[in-house]
Amino acid sequence: MDKAYVAIVLSILFLFSIQRFLGHRRRSRSNVDNGKNKSVTHNRLPPGPRAVPVLGHLHLLKKPIHAALARLASQHGPLFSLRLGSRPAVVVTSAELARECFTEHDVTFATRPRFASLDLVSFGGTTLPTSRYGPYWRNLRRVATVHLLSAHRVGCMLPVVSSEVRAMARRVYRAAAAAPRGAARVELKRRLFELSLSALMETIARTKTSRAEADADRDMSPETQEFKEALDEFIPLIGAANVWDFLPLLRWLDVFGVRRKILAAVSRRDAFLQRLIDAERRRLGDDNSCNDGSDKKSMIAVLLNLQKTEPEVYTDATIMALCTSMFTGGAETTATTTEWAMSLLLNHPDVLKKAQAEMDVSVGTSRLVTAADVPHLGYLQCIISETLRLYPAVPTLVPHESTADCVIGGHHHVPAGTMLLVNGYAIHRDPATWPDPAAFRPERFEDGKAEGKFIITFGMGRRKCPGETLALRTIGLVLGMLIQCFDWDTADGGKVDMTEGVGITLPRAVPLEAMCRPRQTMVDVLKGLLE
Repeated sequence: MDKAYVAIVLSILFLFSIQRFLGHRRRSRSNVDNGKNKSVTHNRLPPGPRAVPVLGHLHLLKKPIHAALARLASQHGPLFSLRLGSRPAVVVTSAELARECFTEHDVTFATRPRFASLDLVSFGGTTLPTSRYGPYWRNLRRVATVHLLSAHRVGCMLPVVSSEVRAMARRVYRAAAAAPRGAARVELKRRLFELSLSALMETIARTKTSRAEADADRDMSPETQEFKEALDEFIPLIGAANVWDFLPLLRWLDVFGVRRKILAAVSRRDAFLQRLIDAERRRLGDDNSCNDGSDKKSMIAVLLNLQKTEPEVYTDATIMALCTSMFTGGAETTATTTEWAMSLLLNHPDVLKKAQAEMDVSVGTSRLVTAADVPHLGYLQCIISETLRLYPAVPTLVPHESTADCVIGGHHHVPAGTMLLVNGYAIHRDPATWPDPAAFRPERFEDGKAEGKFIITFGMGRRKCPGETLALRTIGLVLGMLIQCFDWDTADGGKVDMTEGVGITLPRAVPLEAMCRPRQTMVDVLKGLLE
């Protein structure tokens, strides 16, 4: 404890001295410039709260960060300035300003700021979501959109997702059938994460998780557990509200062991990814069918074939960077969004019954819902849209950074090198756009009533998430199966606690546990899955 205290004091004194020195130099240069050209009218910086020495406004960013930023916006307006350590930042909390940033100033804000913690988990900032804007990023984006996540490729992946959905339905039904009174207590996040990761493992690496069907009531498969443990360790340690990223001396001394913890988790994750790449490389050498250009080729196989022609571009590190973006973005956010959707449905049983009625009419009770059904289930789509409005997977988006001076909102000057934080969570709950914004009302999206209203769940502009189509189709299929096949109730008979957790994503504070009972109309279909 003494060591940590001394390090913090030294860090504050050291940075305060540097800040004063740099501030004095900036003021001197400004005075000289003003003396040379007094006729120049400077645009004003956005307003902001009073900063403290060294920390700037870091002490105001209580977690969860989207809630802290929303509170500051209520005091300083929809566009305000912050200083995070020595790093300048602006925060946008209105649809109009967010749209301006990602249309009129899209190129200016197309790059990413560098964070020390994020660099450790993103191969030095070389993953698709974290890399700086330029030729390298454009090539990654092209590979992702053309080879990995094209509409055709997503269509080829959906049978794998459907197979995993059927396997989950089978496991949950078996657990319920063996439980007292035919109702099983289910921790949904664990099962949802395994489903998402298993589907991704087969499409990315042609590898199935090794969990046996007999393990329906046990923990995750070893592969899922290994990857999830790594994510659970480093995700809370990264993000724009991490003080460690903004105070260099804390990083150098690693007082709180942040670097050590991140590197240990990342090492396990990278070993996991390297095993997948090595296994697929061996398979490519032994199996000629992998080289025939078929749609069944895994994503790693596609990348390894590209590696043969451009080995200096498609290194194993680059392949791992692309794979970790897919695994982390696909498994974690899909499972989290579906868990929030089920939490909302448990608190609104009338919505759940309405969704089941739609399923019975549109799909029937003689078969499971399929990927082809999902786009035609209008009310299910409304539930997903309303869930994403209330609980966007990345509530403040991934931070952007300006590469040139620009003016936002008509007169607010934003200098080059300024970090941009867009509070999507607050924008989605703006009462000027959404009446009674905190209420769960899927009907908002019926019959095109929400058309033209601003939703930024997957980002916007050049850096918009390329996995949006796959995510929405997967969430629709998984949620559709849970609604169609089972009746649900809260574990204790009361309301589900909707307290939010912390992290770069938006987890629940407490994982959702619910009581699950097979619907009588679907029992024959579920029994058929056991045969």
